[in-house]
Amino acid sequence: MTDTPELTRHQTLVLDALSRAEAPASAYSLLDQLREQGLRAPLQVYRALEKLMEYGLVHRVESLNSFVACAHPHEHKLETVVFAICDNCGRVDEFSDAAIERRLKGWGKDHAFRMHSAAIEMHGTCGNCSAA
Repeated sequence: MTDTPELTRHQTLVLDALSRAEAPASAYSLLDQLREQGLRAPLQVYRALEKLMEYGLVHRVESLNSFVACAHPHEHKLETVVFAICDNCGRVDEFSDAAIERRLKGWGKDHAFRMHSAAIEMHGTCGNCSAA
């Protein structure tokens, strides 16, 4: 997405909370953080998250059942996003890699599968935790 969409108040609150978070956040932890700002129901958070994901501003980290703000919201030239997840501190780094995307698309072509998008999650230990 090249243009930043007009965000609703709830979308802005959710995106700001995720941008400040040091680790992925669940919808319910976001709700707990944002109750005083007027979010009262899980559905309000889920609707905001759904739109933010549609806009490419937020990603769902499936294995953690949580969400992160996109590290590069205007740079998704590739359809594949990779998450490096530290199992020790919870840090999530996001990156894209053209070689990985080529391999996935090559497999898709060989198997008559048309990939629209892909998210790969790697679990391990980040450099900070390894050094500690």
